[in-house]
Amino acid sequence: MFEKILIANRGEIACRIIKTARRMGVATVAVYSEADAMSRHVRMADEAVFIGASPARESYLVIDKIIAAARRTGAQAIHPGYGFLSENEAFCHACEEAGVVFIGPPVGAIRAMGSKSEAKKLMEAASVPLTPGYHGDDQDSARLKAEADKIGYPVMIKAAAGGGGKGMRLVDRAEDFEAALASCKREASASFGSEHVLVERYITRPRHVEFQVFGDSHGEYVYLFERDCSVQRRHQKVLEEAPAPGMTPERRKQMGEAAVAAARAVRYVGAGTVEFIATQDGQFFFMEMNTRLQVEHPVTEMITGLDLVEWQLRVASGERLPLSQEQLHINGHALEARIYAEDPARNFLPSTGRLVHLAPPAESLNVRVDTGVEEGDSISPFYDPMIAKLIVWDDDRERALARMQQALADYRVVGVNNNIDFLSRLVACPAFAQADLDTGLIERERDFLFPGAAGPPPDVFVVAALADLLREKQWAQEKARRSADPSSPWHARDGWRLNGAARRALIYRFGETQTSVGVANSGDGFVLTVDGVTVVVRGRSDARGKMRVELDGVRMDAAVIAAGGMRHVFLHGRTWRIAAVDPLHVSSEGVGAHGGLLAPMPGKVIALLVEPGAQVEKGAPLLILEAMKMEHTIAAPSRGTLKSHRFAVGDQVGDGAELVDFEPTTK
Repeated sequence: MFEKILIANRGEIACRIIKTARRMGVATVAVYSEADAMSRHVRMADEAVFIGASPARESYLVIDKIIAAARRTGAQAIHPGYGFLSENEAFCHACEEAGVVFIGPPVGAIRAMGSKSEAKKLMEAASVPLTPGYHGDDQDSARLKAEADKIGYPVMIKAAAGGGGKGMRLVDRAEDFEAALASCKREASASFGSEHVLVERYITRPRHVEFQVFGDSHGEYVYLFERDCSVQRRHQKVLEEAPAPGMTPERRKQMGEAAVAAARAVRYVGAGTVEFIATQDGQFFFMEMNTRLQVEHPVTEMITGLDLVEWQLRVASGERLPLSQEQLHINGHALEARIYAEDPARNFLPSTGRLVHLAPPAESLNVRVDTGVEEGDSISPFYDPMIAKLIVWDDDRERALARMQQALADYRVVGVNNNIDFLSRLVACPAFAQADLDTGLIERERDFLFPGAAGPPPDVFVVAALADLLREKQWAQEKARRSADPSSPWHARDGWRLNGAARRALIYRFGETQTSVGVANSGDGFVLTVDGVTVVVRGRSDARGKMRVELDGVRMDAAVIAAGGMRHVFLHGRTWRIAAVDPLHVSSEGVGAHGGLLAPMPGKVIALLVEPGAQVEKGAPLLILEAMKMEHTIAAPSRGTLKSHRFAVGDQVGDGAELVDFEPTTK
C-alpha cells in the first residue's frame, strides 16, 4: 500500500479521499489555487502545495504543476478525483513518465473511452447494445445535418469528448440543427478542447441507468450493481439512487454483464461507470463509460457496505479485487441529493457568495454528508457550485424517501441561493415517489416543482417576530449583567406600562408586500397579531438560531437566521427569506441608471448575437455569457432596440455588470 498520495482535485471529492486515506494510514497531499488557499480540503490534508491562480486552466488543469507537486512531496501516487484531469490521457501518461502511480485506469482505457464515437465502435465489437446514430469522423456541418435527417428527429448532438452534461443539445426540428450544432461545438471546445461531436436518436422518456464496475491488474472484473440517475436538469444529475427502481434480477444481470464486457474490452483497471440509456419497456443502450469515480458513488457504497476509494487504492497498489461477484449483495436503498448554490427559479442559475450560516443534518448510519465547505467559506465563480452531497439509506425506497425528506428539512444554508427547497419538492413529487422516472421528469412536473412565488404563511412572520423579540430580550439581559445595577427594573423588557401593557409593531417585507406583526407582552411569552389573527407564542432559541416554538399550545421546531436586515426562516421543511423593515430607514431603492441588462453572475462574454441599433422582439437572444463551465443566453426583456454592447467577446464581467444599453419600445 502507498505511504503517501497526492489528490489532484479540490472540494468535496478531495475531502472524501482524504477521509479514506487517513483511515488506511496513508498520508495525503492537497493542491490548491489562490481561490482555495483556505479551503477545507487544504485544512484536512497532511500537506498542501500551491499550484497557481484561481482559474482551473492556470492551476488544477496544469499537468506539469501537479506532477511537480507530487515529486516535491514524495507522493507515490496521484488520485485525480472526478472532473479536471481525471479522464485526461496526457495526465495519465505524464504520471507514468514521472514514475508516479495514477489511481485510475491505464492510458489505453482512457484513450479508448475518451471519445464517445471511438468508444461506441469498441462497444459494437464487444456486442454491447448501441443507440442508433452517427459516430463518424467526418465533422462537416452538412454531413452531420444529413445524418441527423437520416436518423429522424428528435436527435441529440453530443461532444465526443464530453461528459457532465456539457456539450449536449437536443434538436426537435431540422431547421434548428445548425444553430444547435454551433452552440454545442462552442461549448465542447471550451470544456474539452475538441469540437468533435456525434449525433444520436433521442430516446423518448429515457431513463439513465449506470453500472459501477471495477477491474484489477490481474484480469478480474465485477459490477457493483446499478444507480438510477434519471432526475436531471440541463443534462446534469440532480438526485441519484441505488438500486434502480423496478430493476429485475434478470435485467440487472444482463446489464451488469454488458458493463463488465465493456470494461474487459479496454482492459480496464480501477473504478469505472458504464452508463446506459434505457427505455420504459426495459431496452437499454450503451451511452458512455466514465473512466473515474463518479459523483454519485456514495449510494453504491451505502447499499453494498463498501468503501470504493479504498478499493481504488488497493487495486492501484497492485492488489486483487477484495470481493468476487458472488460475494457482492444489495442491502436496502440509498438516495443522494446534490446540494448546489443555485437558483432553481431562474433556470438553476449558479450562485456565488459567502456561506454565512451552514448547518447540515446530523450524520448517522442512515445519513451521510460529503462536503468540501464549512460555515464561513465561499462559493467562488471559478468552480462547480456544489455545497455538499446529502446521502441517506434505509431498508427500502419508501423509508429512504422519508429519511431524505427529513434530512433536507434539517439542512440550513444562508448566504447563497440554494436548491434545498426544490429538492424537498422533488422528493415529495408524486411522480418521483411512485418511481415514474425519466430524464424529463423535472420539465414534466414543472407545475409541482416550481409552484410560483406565493407569499409566506402567517406562521413565518410569527416565528420571525418571536426570534427578533427573543434576541432583544437576550441583548437586554446581557446589557443588564454588564451594568452597575443588574437588578434595576429599568432593564426589564416585559412591556410594563403605568396605565396598561405596551403595544408595538414589527414590520417585515416579502417581495413588494409588507406585513405588520402586532406585539404585546404576555407573561413569559408574547401575544402577536398577523392579518387580524391573534396568537399566544413563546419559545427559546439557541446561539445557532434553532428554536423550539409554542404557538397557541402547539409545539414546533424552527430556525431563524438574521443576516443583516434579512431573516431566513426555516419552518415546516421550507425556507423563507423576508426583510425586517426599519420604519426610520429611508431607502434609495430604484435610484440609478435604467435600460441596461445585468450579468446574473461573474463570467466571460463568448458571443454577441445582435448588432448595435437592431430592433428585437421580447425573448430574442442578445449575447452569450459563459460562467461556471456553462453557457447562459442573455435575452431581451421586451421589444426594443439594442443601442450598444458594453463588453467585447472575451471580456470578463462581474456579477451585476451592465452588459448592454437597451431601449424598450414604448408603443
